[in-house]
Amino acid sequence: EAAKLKRENSELRYRAGPDTDLIGVSRGIRDIRQTIEQAAPTNSRVLISGPAGCGKEVVARALHAASQRATGTFEVLNCASLSPDRAEEELFGVELQDRDIADGSRVGTIESAHNGTLLLDEVSDLPLEVQGKLVRILQDQAFQRIGSNSMVEVNVRFIATTSRQLEHEIVIGKFREDLFYRLNVVPIEVPPLRARREDLPDLADHFLRRSCEMSGQPNRS
Repeated sequence: EAAKLKRENSELRYRAGPDTDLIGVSRGIRDIRQTIEQAAPTNSRVLISGPAGCGKEVVARALHAASQRATGTFEVLNCASLSPDRAEEELFGVELQDRDIADGSRVGTIESAHNGTLLLDEVSDLPLEVQGKLVRILQDQAFQRIGSNSMVEVNVRFIATTSRQLEHEIVIGKFREDLFYRLNVVPIEVPPLRARREDLPDLADHFLRRSCEMSGQPNRS
């Protein structure tokens, strides 16, 4: 319970900041805001694509903040940083039968996101075997911890991001087609900054103000 409160407190502080704000006046940003307004109240899964650094996680957090799950947990699993042999453990958790082992059962990110949102960041980096198990979870909203025979039922909204062309990953056999169609219910493409240069002044002002706030300096914008 203490760990959960600490995590929720950290998440509330993060969410209270500017990181759920989509900065800019370009057509691309206005279209994304409109899609968020339409998709956020639903439980539809969302696939956010775009180049690295374009703000995909900001879009995901804005979706969560505008949804009916806003008071729930927002969990992020960075699939690109996971080693293949750790991916299942991070997603599903572990339940050890030997009660003498001090480091016992551990909850995975799916279970931690119960009644909230789970962001699968760079989902294409998940191993194919784990992708297959994820398809089943998306279908049943239930899974088994590693080492357990009991089913854990969850209520989680899944959002995924990718900087790759998943259609190409499917063709070369690195991404499951059935997982793609289950995640790509609401597609959102975030344009690169070079395609929305009119947003540069607002972004520069935003990051300057944020830097001043974090360093305790007066606003220089």
